[in-house]
Amino acid sequence: MEEILLKALVWTNYKLFLLICLVLPLILSVWSLKTQIPSIQRLLLIYWRVASLLAIAIYLFIPVWQIGYLAWFAGHILIVICLWFWADINDEIRDLPKSSLRLALTSWRWAVSLYGIISAIAFIPFLRCTFVPSASADTMCRLWLEAPWHYKSWFHPNSTTGFLGFLGMSGLIIYVIYFVYFLTFRLVKQGRIALEQ
Repeated sequence: MEEILLKALVWTNYKLFLLICLVLPLILSVWSLKTQIPSIQRLLLIYWRVASLLAIAIYLFIPVWQIGYLAWFAGHILIVICLWFWADINDEIRDLPKSSLRLALTSWRWAVSLYGIISAIAFIPFLRCTFVPSASADTMCRLWLEAPWHYKSWFHPNSTTGFLGFLGMSGLIIYVIYFVYFLTFRLVKQGRIALEQ
């Protein structure tokens, strides 16, 4: 019974991820392109760059490369940080005239922040899956792999798990290199000013 409940919670998490982290920001991105509000466009561009870590984690889950668990956890935390970190973007959005886009963006920022914090906290017990000898054999770790395996069967039915894992690992290496560059150079130079992120 406990496993059935846990499985339902994991699948609910993935469904919320699709809605809050993919569908809603996609709608906001198209909307911001139409209205041409630079601060919102910059925030959403930064969001997509940071949120790509969750997509990378999905590709790492497919061949059961256990670093995916750590990437999934870190992705949620980094998303919350990136949405509120930039002082100039926060000020510009705060100074925008009241509009349905501004309300939608603010509501989404709070929703994704709440989702990210709760998901990260709830995922802490599963971080052990990063270090178990075989995550696919562990019942609890396997729960997080089922949705990525379904994703593979729907969108990459003819691709090997090794190739998809390679794409995920390549993405992770590029992500880490960019993140280290950002921390070492851009953050030191620009602080909390987004400028041309």
